[in-house]
Amino acid sequence: MLWTLWWVWAAAALVLGILEILIPGTILLGFAIGAGVVAILFAFGVPLTLPVTLVVFAVASLIAWIIVRRIVGVNRTQVKVWDTDIND
Repeated sequence: MLWTLWWVWAAAALVLGILEILIPGTILLGFAIGAGVVAILFAFGVPLTLPVTLVVFAVASLIAWIIVRRIVGVNRTQVKVWDTDIND
C-alpha cells in the first residue's frame, strides 16, 4: 500500500510545509507536522492500519496546530469589531 511508505508521508509533509510558506496562515503547518510524525512512525517500522494512521495524523496535526498557534499567537494588527456599545 502506498500510504504505508514513510517517504510518501515525508513528501506530503514537505509539500504542506512549502505551501505554508506560499500561503501563510499557520493552518498547513499543523498538517505538515502531523504528516511528519506519521512519516517518523513508519520510518521506525511501527505497523499501523489505515484508520489508526489517519487518527494519528489528525491528532498530531491538531496538537501541532495548537502549539504553533500558542507560539505564533493571533494577529495583533487585526481590526477589532465591537458588537456592543458602551451606552447599551
